[in-house]
Amino acid sequence: MPHRVAVLALDGLLPFELGIPQRIFGRSLGSDPLNGGRKLYEVVTCSVRPPGPVRTDADFTITVERGPETLATADTVVIPASYELGPVYTEGRLTGELAAAFAHIRPGTRMVSICTGSYVLAAAGYLDGRPATTHWSSADHFQRLFPEVMVDPDVLFIDDGDVLTSAGVAAGIDLCLHIVRRDHGAAVANDVARRTVVPPHRDGGQAQYIQRPVPEAGVATTATARTWALGRLEHPILLRDMARQESMSVRTFTRRFREEVGVSPVQWLTRQRIERARQLLESTDLSIDQVARDAGFGTSTSLRQHLQAALGVSPTVYRRTFRAGRN
Repeated sequence: MPHRVAVLALDGLLPFELGIPQRIFGRSLGSDPLNGGRKLYEVVTCSVRPPGPVRTDADFTITVERGPETLATADTVVIPASYELGPVYTEGRLTGELAAAFAHIRPGTRMVSICTGSYVLAAAGYLDGRPATTHWSSADHFQRLFPEVMVDPDVLFIDDGDVLTSAGVAAGIDLCLHIVRRDHGAAVANDVARRTVVPPHRDGGQAQYIQRPVPEAGVATTATARTWALGRLEHPILLRDMARQESMSVRTFTRRFREEVGVSPVQWLTRQRIERARQLLESTDLSIDQVARDAGFGTSTSLRQHLQAALGVSPTVYRRTFRAGRN
């Protein structure tokens, strides 16, 4: 049976964020040749009340056809942002409706928040003593309201195993794609990203607030250098070579790159090579040495060190775990 994702629609919800789980999980299809095309997730939307209208922050309401008892059937529960959280936002406590709804959730259910949906998870006690994030503009208030939560306002999302939180809006897409990648591998996640026309992977540790997310008109960007580097990850890539693609000095290029991407060129290159290695480990039978060369790490020792630092596992264990998950 497909993994069931229940999205909890609260009054004051943001329609865009409510639609993210359906768009990402609902479009995730199996890539196995024997059952390719099967839906990997079933996405359902429910309310804290019996079926009926739910207010949005826009000039329309939506009709939700399922009540809170749906949460009892969920393998994953997603809480999108809402602008009408009431005592959850002001006092850090659940309303009676929310508490009754959460009572339906089974132990071990994966809990996910998008943007200020993290307030609901914190008020319900899911984030006590755990790392979490939320929209950067709410981080200080969130930390004061929930001092027992280890808030990191500088990341796109945090994966703490069975509880995952994300920053605002687009970071919810990043988190949902990350979950698909974690559940079913890079090939499935990349396929969803291509059809959704979004980047297939933005690392959770990337900064939320990037100084120059959209380049100013007439200002040179580093996009050409990034495209050039992605096409030759298996080769040595020097910082001066990337800067040369944009006809910039190394100093100017490094500053502009960080402004646009949120990390240094070296950090970005390492992440792209880790992603390439993951794809090769998942989808090919290449030896670890060959994967290391094709991903640009040069040696299996270097690949092992970087993968261990990023994911906490060796290449062999990563490949074995992924393939065991598919079987």
